[in-house]
Amino acid sequence: MAKLKKVRKRFDEINVIPFIDIMLVLLVMVLTTATFVNQGIIPIELPEAKAAKKEDNKKEVTIYIDAKGDIFFEKERVDLKTLEAKLSSVEKEQAVLLRSDKESKFQDFVSVMDILKRLNHEQLFIITKE
Repeated sequence: MAKLKKVRKRFDEINVIPFIDIMLVLLVMVLTTATFVNQGIIPIELPEAKAAKKEDNKKEVTIYIDAKGDIFFEKERVDLKTLEAKLSSVEKEQAVLLRSDKESKFQDFVSVMDILKRLNHEQLFIITKE
């Protein structure tokens, strides 16, 4: 009868390919989730622009105009008079981001721009998607 010899295999290295696969899947999940979170608080569909340029500002105030024509200052729904009062307390050097839904009325956009011009706000950024 033949004798079987026990063979011990020594592990000198660790197979990291399954670990890399798991990390790539987690990375894809995080990046996908981050793009949805980045859209903002108020759900609006931004218009497109060919020459869009992203500006990073530390101090900024955001005004939203949704498809129904409702105006929001940060997260709070306001009318035009309240918006003007809130913007008058904002420093002129502070950046104002305007996010207007592409389905909103142009008159709503013009009304907000009118207030900003009357209050001499010059740091205005109209947010679009590329």
